[in-house]
Amino acid sequence: MMKRGFVVFVLALSSATAKESVTRNLGRGEQDFRACASCHSLTPNHNMTGPSLAGVIGRKAGTLASFPRYSEALKSSGVTWGESALDAWLEKPEAFIPGSRMVFPGIRDAQDRADIIAYLKQAMTSSHAQAGPPVGAPGDPDLKKLDPENTVTTITYCPDTYRVTTADGQTWDYWERNLRFKTDSSAIGPDKGVPALFGAGMQGDRASVIFNTPEEISVFIKRQC
Repeated sequence: MMKRGFVVFVLALSSATAKESVTRNLGRGEQDFRACASCHSLTPNHNMTGPSLAGVIGRKAGTLASFPRYSEALKSSGVTWGESALDAWLEKPEAFIPGSRMVFPGIRDAQDRADIIAYLKQAMTSSHAQAGPPVGAPGDPDLKKLDPENTVTTITYCPDTYRVTTADGQTWDYWERNLRFKTDSSAIGPDKGVPALFGAGMQGDRASVIFNTPEEISVFIKRQC
């Protein structure tokens, strides 16, 4: 009869062998990380929808001082981001830390998770990865270098319509619910007093005006009928 201790040893050995069989591929990890890059930067203290992931391994969850939007669940979790914690989080965030605000269904494939974690580890020691894009998601334009058609000169409102005039002399009319006002105070945000206009929606009837600070919005818009 096989002894219980030997069975435990065999199971532990099998588990370790299975984990080692999941090899790390940095190239695939970099590619898979693109799904994360729309919300997370690798630049230290450059936060987006989520906190910067620069130096995340070894950091206690919910403690990055420059990021003010952590959920209470994450801040009180007591989790420190090691490889096993990151693997569980990436697999199913809501199950690992219930009540967190991570709107992400998870990555079911263990190989994909291992590749991403390996890429994060490399990024922590790579000056190229940490330098990264200055701000924004990959491909975001530098709003300090606008073409005339994207440079807002005036905005008027009456009675349910915004009229936005740009530096090329064009004026665009938007129903008030179809025009969004945003801010970007980052290094590639627009200069103060020079908001940017970008269209949205396939019909061309929606757009966003991006200001440097929220204080500019009410000052810039004039009620004029």
